[in-house]
This record gives sequence, structure tokens and C-alpha cells, in this order.
Amino acid sequence: MQILQYLKTRFTTLKPPLIVPENPIVLLRMLNRRQVALFFVGFLAWTFDAFDFFSVTLNVIDIGATYHKSTSDITWGITITLMLRSIGAVIFGIAGDRFGRKWPFIVNIVLYALVEIGTGFCATYEQFIGLRAVFGIAMGGIYGNCAATALEDAPIAARGLLSGLLQQGYACGFLLAAAFNLAITNHQRYGWRALFWFGGCPPLLIALWRVFLPETEAFLNVKRTREMNTSTGKQLFSNHCHIDQSNISDETKTMCSSIQAFLQTIRLTLVQHWPMLIYMVLMMTGFNFLSHGSQDLYPTFLASTLDFSHTLVTITTIVANCGALLGGMTVGYFSSFFGRRLSILVVLFIGALLIPAYVLPNDRNIMAGAFFQQMCVQGVWGVVPIHLMELSPVNFRSFVVGTAYQLGNLISSASSTIEAKAGQSFPKKSLSGHSTNHEQYDYAKVMAIFLSAVYIYLFIIILFGPEKRNIDEAKNENISNDNISEEKSVPMKDI
Repeated sequence: MQILQYLKTRFTTLKPPLIVPENPIVLLRMLNRRQVALFFVGFLAWTFDAFDFFSVTLNVIDIGATYHKSTSDITWGITITLMLRSIGAVIFGIAGDRFGRKWPFIVNIVLYALVEIGTGFCATYEQFIGLRAVFGIAMGGIYGNCAATALEDAPIAARGLLSGLLQQGYACGFLLAAAFNLAITNHQRYGWRALFWFGGCPPLLIALWRVFLPETEAFLNVKRTREMNTSTGKQLFSNHCHIDQSNISDETKTMCSSIQAFLQTIRLTLVQHWPMLIYMVLMMTGFNFLSHGSQDLYPTFLASTLDFSHTLVTITTIVANCGALLGGMTVGYFSSFFGRRLSILVVLFIGALLIPAYVLPNDRNIMAGAFFQQMCVQGVWGVVPIHLMELSPVNFRSFVVGTAYQLGNLISSASSTIEAKAGQSFPKKSLSGHSTNHEQYDYAKVMAIFLSAVYIYLFIIILFGPEKRNIDEAKNENISNDNISEEKSVPMKDI
């Protein structure tokens, strides 16, 4: 009966509340200087993380020529990066929840910056794959701490808009990578390597900026709560450690009790929230299949199937990401008023209808399809950061958000390789009906089928999933239906 009641409410809860959308400028003015700085440092860290990742996807053919490897061999570098991101999410997520959002964040940024620079010096294909594996660990750790740093101290009313802006760091990174790829790669003798050397430098400046910013208030509140339980932890330590404690300092006892209390909290969180964690992983699997399935092989599709020049591929990519930026900001903003799930479902439906326009045109008109398709893809992604934050237990936001995101990445990590391998079954035909060279395949068919399946899967997952719109367990506040700019202590119904 409970299951049936839940399924019934999946439709009734899609009805948006009667809230008049607030002016986004008014929402942004609600942030103080510290909140603005924390948001931008999280946004920039996520942007250049994406910049580094897409430096590979934009140069798959050139990198393959350097190492004398096929397209599918180079896309394995993308796949292994995605596969190992979950390891980084666990490591840096736990560190972020245990030691704070600040220093694990800084270490994480420095690591991925150094690996990016090192990628440009790889002499062999094996070295390239090895460093992309390490980059996957570093990349996986950044999202949870970025989301927590940028959003958890922000006013609740502004979080939908900020979520859309934050997620577009990914599209912005793609856009910047495409622009600098156009400006750098073919205009000096080092080729694609120079793009990697450049991409690793700005993150080091972002890490330096974060050094001078404070810890988030939300984490400090959690820290104070843990400190209040220290005495209980000390008693547990004394009861369970059957050793002579006369030589153990108070600092050691405090540290051990703190660690023990933290691990106990993790256990309780997993016991209490495991259905939600599983759902979040399934949801992020769909989102990651959608983004990587539509983006990672698209430059290769344009160059191989449509015979676009390097410049035209880059311009198409830039146009697509302009649509992504617009979609992410718009849908993230409106999700605060019309609901997270309803906003995602509507945009998923529109995106599915636009698949033919994304892959079928064989000339420059495909730019329009790319613009609107990525507007939908990143539109639904604009809701993801705040949706994950609201669904996550407050004590483990960094760990849960990052791990759910990256486990979804792990499951979807073979997207580009699957498409590349499947594409080899569809050799491109010349006008005379004969196959052309071995590197030209009809990726349009594969991408259309792949994206259709992902859209259907994700629509079902979101339709029957939970929602905690505009709830902050850390502050126990909510948005009044009378005035969205006011934060109240009236929680919305959580199904």
C-alpha cells in the first residue's frame, strides 16, 4: 500500500506551487561578498576541470595521429578517466566532509592541474593513458566539494539559479576549451600538447584564491555539532580500547574519538539513506549517459562523418555550448518555482524531439540542432547540483553528491567507446556507394539510437523519483509560498 501510494503521488507532486518567479537580479543581490566569492571559486574550479577533460575530446584524431592509434584507442583515455572518477569522489568526498570544504578542495585542484600539464609531455600512448587515469581520480573528487562550496551557504531562494550557473561551468569549460583549441592547437609547433600546458595553469591560481577564503558556514555548523559529541566519543574510545590509556594524551583521545564518531555517522547514514543513495546513483547514471553520449564523440562525428574542417568543428562546438549555457541557467532558475522534477521532465521531452536535428543535417545547418540539443541537455543538468544537494544528508553532502555523480559516471564511462565501436559497423558510403577510408563512419545512426534510449530511461527515473525542493536540513528553512525572497521554517512535503 505504501508503494502504491508513493507511485500515485509521483504524478500529483508534479503540480507546481503557486509561486511567482522572482527577478533573477534580485535573487543574486541576496548573496553577500563571501557567498559570491565561494560561488565563483567553485564555479571556476569546475570550469577548468571540464576544460581539461574536453581537451582530449576535441583532439581525439590529432592525439591518435601522434601515437599512431585509432579513434577507439584514444577514446579509451576518455573512458578510463570516467571510470576512475568514482575513486576520487570517495577519497575527496570523505575528506571534504571530515576536514572541511577548503583544504581537500585545494589539494584536489592542484592535483588535476599538475596532471593536465603532465599530459602534454607524454611521449608514449601508455604514458598518456596512465596520466588520464590519474586525472580521472582528481576530476572525480572536485564536483562534490565544488557543489558544497558554491551552494550550501547561499540563500535558499537563489539556489536554483545558482545551481544552473554552477553546472554550466561544465559547458563553459567545453566552450573555453573549444575556443583556445582553435586559437592554440594549429598555430604553434607543439600542436595539441600546448592546449594541455595552458589548461593546467589557471587552476593553480584558483587554488591560491581558495587559500584566502574561509570555510563554509554550513560545514562549521556540522563541525560544532560533532564537537558537542566529543565527550560521548571519548567514552566510546575508553570502553572499546582495552589498553593502558595512561600514556595516551588528551589530543590523541580526542582525535580517535572524533574519527570513531565520524565513521559511526557514516554507518548510520548508509543504513538510513541507502534507498536514496541507490536512486541518486541510478539518476546520475542517466544524466551522465546523456551528457557524454551527446558530447564526447560529437567533434569526431563532425570531422569524420560530415568531413567538417578543424575550424568548423570548433565553431559548431562553440555554438552548441552557447546553447548549453543558456539552457542550464534558464532551467535551473525556473526549477525553484516549477519544481525540480517537472522542469527536468519537460526539457527531456523537448530534447528527445530534437535528436534528428542534432545528427541528421549534413551541412552547417547542424549548428542550429546542436545549439538547441545542448540547450536541453545542459538545461536538465542545470537542476542537478541543487537537486543532489537537497536529496543528500547534510552531514555528508560532499561525499554523497560527489560519489553519486561519479558512480553514475563510472557506469556511463564507456559511452564514447560504445558509440565509437558501434559506429564501425556503419562505414560511411561515398556517392558511388562504396565505403571510404576506415576512419569515416556513420556515427549519426548510433548517436540517435543511443540518445533515444537514454532519454526514455531518464524520463522514467525522474518521473518516479523523489524531490525535496527548497529544503535545507542544515538551516531547517524554506521558501514561503507568499514571498519567495523570504526564508521561512516551513518545510515542504517530502515524499
